[in-house]
Amino acid sequence: MALNLLRIKNILKAEVLYGDNMLDQEIISACGSDLMSDVLAFVKEQTLLLTGLTNPHVIRTAELLDVSAIVFVRGKHPAQDIIDMAMKRSIVLLTTKDTLFTACGKLYEAGLTGGGNPREL
Repeated sequence: MALNLLRIKNILKAEVLYGDNMLDQEIISACGSDLMSDVLAFVKEQTLLLTGLTNPHVIRTAELLDVSAIVFVRGKHPAQDIIDMAMKRSIVLLTTKDTLFTACGKLYEAGLTGGGNPREL
């Protein structure tokens, strides 16, 4: 089941850091990880990345994989240079106070799946 970013924002009670005008984008799967190597092995198009990392590697990984949006968990806020990187690449940024586990659980309960291991699909 696909969810748009506005619904995801509401489910997670998230704050939009960048991309208020792009919340109509549809998301078909999610990946929650702080290891960008795991993200590189998983992600597909129209994916939401949930992470506690706020460094440039997150934005670069998202760009490489055409990730639509990133949710920073545990109330983390990236520095302005990270937000600027996302803006240049049109990647929506959100932050939620939920832990990674809780945020992923809420989205799964709402019908968003991880899509499984892409090597098995």
